[in-house]
Amino acid sequence: MAVTEVFDDVAGMLAQMDPAKIVALKAPKTMAKRVEVLVDKKKEGVISIEEATELERYLALDLLINLAKARAHRLLAA
Repeated sequence: MAVTEVFDDVAGMLAQMDPAKIVALKAPKTMAKRVEVLVDKKKEGVISIEEATELERYLALDLLINLAKARAHRLLAA
């Protein structure tokens, strides 16, 4: 099973738990700021390996949450 399929399955399960709460999810401001710093470092070419890994993890989490939100929107619209 591909990683994208796993993300899709988990996102679907999350969306079904409480679609309204999933739709309302937002990243904490501290996390958003950290991602912004890491993205800037990557653009400038001064990001460390550890920071690049951290950024990849944040982006994977963001993908999962956005997939769950899309599924939740569909459930609420049905």
